[in-house]
This record gives sequence, structure tokens and C-alpha cells, in this order.
Amino acid sequence: MPGFLLVSIGLAALLVYLPFFVVGYGRFAVGYDQAAPRAMLAKLPPYAQRATWAHENAFESMILFAPAALMAYVTQQQSGLALGAAIAYLTARTLYPVAYILNVPIGRSLMFGVANLSTFTLYVLSCRSALM
Repeated sequence: MPGFLLVSIGLAALLVYLPFFVVGYGRFAVGYDQAAPRAMLAKLPPYAQRATWAHENAFESMILFAPAALMAYVTQQQSGLALGAAIAYLTARTLYPVAYILNVPIGRSLMFGVANLSTFTLYVLSCRSALM
């Protein structure tokens, strides 16, 4: 089970790029401008703009999750709660870009909250274990 915490970091890193496929499709649809790729954002269809934002948010989320999962691994968290938190994070971060791209704000917000709660849970479990 502790090995899954390390695997979850790798899976979370892959999920960062899930929305980028939609961004790539949107860029292709409007004609990719290699000289000014960031200026293209305004030209992208709304779904591709939302995919870009979901992609950027995935990096922000990953920055918090990776250390939490590493802390849980180092402090040998083997509870069902730790495993559940890692699985919940991965599930939420899989559904987050889907809700964002499809423009379902309540779904996006719920998945954002689940992922953050999962990350927070790993930090709490690890800190509690380290202090005991």
C-alpha cells in the first residue's frame, strides 16, 4: 500500500497533461502560431481556453499533492484513509478537467474541493504520525 503513494505521484503527473490534448485540438483548429503560442489563448474556442486553465490548475494542484504523498510515504501511512485520500485525489483530478472543459462550474468546484481535502488529509496524517 505505501508503494501506491509513490505511484499516485506519477499518475498525478500524467493527469497534468490530460486537458492538454483538448488544448492541442483547439490550437490545431485555429491554426497553431509557433511564434506566439501564448497570444493564441484569446483566439481559442471557449472549450480550449477552459482546457488551458484546467491544465495550468493541474500544475498548481500537483505542487501541493506530490509533497503530501511523499510525506505520507516517508511516515509510512498504511491506513485505508491514506489510500482513500490518494485515490480520491486521482479521481477528482481526472474529473476536474472534464467538468472544466464541459463548463460545469459546480462539478469543477466539487472536484477541486475533493482534491484539496484529499491532499490536506495526507498532510494531517503525516504530521500527526511524525509528532507521535
